[in-house]
Amino acid sequence: KGHRAVYIGVHVPFGKQGRRRHRHRGHRHHRRKREKETDREDGRESPSYDTPSQRVQFILGTEDDDEHIPHDLFTEMDELCFRDGEEYEWKETARWLKFEEDVEDGGDRWSKPYVATLSLHSLFELRSCILNGTVMLDMRANTLDEIADMVLDNMIASGQLDESIRENVREALLKRHHHQNEKKFSNRIPLVRSFADIGKKHSDPHLLERNAPGNLDTGKSADVKGTGTGGSRENSTVDFSKVDMNFMRKIPSGAEASNVLVGEVDFLERPIIAFVRLSPAVLLSGLTEVPVPTRFLFLLLGPAGKAPQYHEIGRSIATLMTDDVFHDVAYKAKDRNDLLSGIDEFLDQVTVLPPGEWDPSIRIEPPKSVPSQEKRKVPKFPNGSTPTGETLKEEGHHAGPELERTGRLFGGLILDIQRKAPFFLSDFKDALSLQCLASILFLYCACMSPVITFGGLLGEATQGRISAIESLFGASLTGIAYSLFAGQPLTILGSTGPVLVFEKILFKFCRDYDLSYLSLRTSIGLWTAFLCIVLVATDASSLVCYITRFTEEAFAALICIIFIYEALEKLFHLGEVYAFNMHNDLDKLTLYSCVCSEPEKPSNETLQVWRSMNKSVENIAWSNLTVSECLEFHGVFRGSACGRHGPYIPDVLFWSVILFFTTFFLSSFLKQFKTKRYFPTKVRSTISDFAVFLTIVIMVLIDYLVGVPSPKLHVPEKFEPTRKDRGWFIDPLGGNPWWTLLVAAVPALLCTILIFMDQQITAVIINRKEHKLK
Repeated sequence: KGHRAVYIGVHVPFGKQGRRRHRHRGHRHHRRKREKETDREDGRESPSYDTPSQRVQFILGTEDDDEHIPHDLFTEMDELCFRDGEEYEWKETARWLKFEEDVEDGGDRWSKPYVATLSLHSLFELRSCILNGTVMLDMRANTLDEIADMVLDNMIASGQLDESIRENVREALLKRHHHQNEKKFSNRIPLVRSFADIGKKHSDPHLLERNAPGNLDTGKSADVKGTGTGGSRENSTVDFSKVDMNFMRKIPSGAEASNVLVGEVDFLERPIIAFVRLSPAVLLSGLTEVPVPTRFLFLLLGPAGKAPQYHEIGRSIATLMTDDVFHDVAYKAKDRNDLLSGIDEFLDQVTVLPPGEWDPSIRIEPPKSVPSQEKRKVPKFPNGSTPTGETLKEEGHHAGPELERTGRLFGGLILDIQRKAPFFLSDFKDALSLQCLASILFLYCACMSPVITFGGLLGEATQGRISAIESLFGASLTGIAYSLFAGQPLTILGSTGPVLVFEKILFKFCRDYDLSYLSLRTSIGLWTAFLCIVLVATDASSLVCYITRFTEEAFAALICIIFIYEALEKLFHLGEVYAFNMHNDLDKLTLYSCVCSEPEKPSNETLQVWRSMNKSVENIAWSNLTVSECLEFHGVFRGSACGRHGPYIPDVLFWSVILFFTTFFLSSFLKQFKTKRYFPTKVRSTISDFAVFLTIVIMVLIDYLVGVPSPKLHVPEKFEPTRKDRGWFIDPLGGNPWWTLLVAAVPALLCTILIFMDQQITAVIINRKEHKLK
């Protein structure tokens, strides 16, 4: 009967062979069931295990049937308390999606999510509750009345509950539930009714039928009935106009609920405990603050005087239900022992902080990236290896099929296209949102500025062969192509420091050996493109699996250091270009002056410049020259207000420093604005999304209004090559010898390695699971 297994070498469970179902058949059914229970309630032969982890790994290794596939869980804890000092009611006190949120400030608002800290004693008490309480798995029921009757029948049959107080317990179970969001909708018809009323009344046949919680429309009511997803929705009328839709959107589609009910009453002498798993999940209106079908119920009622103890036990089971491993065990458990193994495995993983060395009242903020718990689910041999003999790969990018070598020419590219094709059109449609607009505007600023800046530096390094307009044109072409076909459009593209160094070395080489720089550069570019295609054809990206976390962190640190260094370097460079007098005497400001005068001993280069302009020392009006004219004629600046490169400029540097730090701090403030208390949530989120772009616009406007001549980007005014003696198309050979076409492969190989490492390591970092494309 039930589940059977054959063990050869290792324990390999067969698939599902039968299903145990609980039906309400009165006391005799539960008495028979209790008599049959032994160590293994489901009749399975159970191998012995050394550790709880091995037991849990065996449970998780069984095949899933339709009713035991784990879903995302929303957990709510309600506590039984007095309303207005007269009547009992269930009041919502905490909830969990992944982290705990508590009702605080007198019940007026929810706390921020935080990592739950549990006492070790409450975990052991919870284990005792599961060990000695009522455990009913795969119960089939449609209303809370049926659930209550079946649980009470089981308790009475097992001797945990006296028949004389059955009705008192049943009445307590069916008390009205008061949820935190009811205050928001106090001016509307109350959503939550007593379960006794829900059980007596039938659904309105004219209400809309729809699934919960995926397709929810505000302002509508729905009678959600049985669907093909495995959840029963019978006798469950939900008025979605009374649901907090902002919170509802945070719950994943297809999620189920776990309800924790704890409280103290005056008619019990000892606690009663029940753990129930429904199969299928049932949408019980009013039990949960959001219309999510209930899968699990945990009940703890006890004598008065121990409410804090019951509260901590309730927090413990709720926190366990959010744990990735116990969550799966709860879905797949066949009996009480499986649940106990899940608790024991959880206890093996917890860390205990000694009292007196930390303050338990301090709430721990949720981590930015939650570590994966997959390692707890994978069985290991005593030597630490996995059953396949391979060591566990580091979490993240190594496990994906896109990094496996296919063994065929362009095999990886073909598979990439096949994986991407179904989502290609939706990627463009999904981008039609306000948040994507913020990213687009930010990327425009983030890409445009360095492209033009590096273009200017390239122009200086190559004497105008490649300058700002060429850099902008090249970045535009490659950026469009990359965004359309690379599947990862949120990437900053452009020249980097190593590329600039490469260009300087190549230009110097061409000048020393009298070669055409642009022709040789074209040959190198064609070779680089060819080598990149070879890398694609041979699935070279599979080598990414050998990139360690240390390499990623080192590369990321290098990129951060380069960006920070370049920003500060530009600031210090402004201090040289726009020098100021550090030895000012305020009383002598009227005496300061700086004029242009002829050099005492003109160099040969200076004399040649004068001859080319048909000028001489005598016919140049030195005292009337502007700064740029003085530099052009190689004049010398003299006076108390002169620096090394010209007159002192007192305002530009300090104004640039103000712009520098104000931009940084304002963008950081606006980025965190969504956590502030001002304005509605939508407004705060929009400001946070557009933080960088808004900062740039604000600071540019302030700079324009103040009028200080701070340095600006020099953008080309016309779309034409920088040098007038060439067009847009370059001959790869030009005036160079034929052998340069072959020699170009050597620097192209170096350039290819640079591009490959840069792009691949960046992609690995971005594609880590914990980053989620942030």
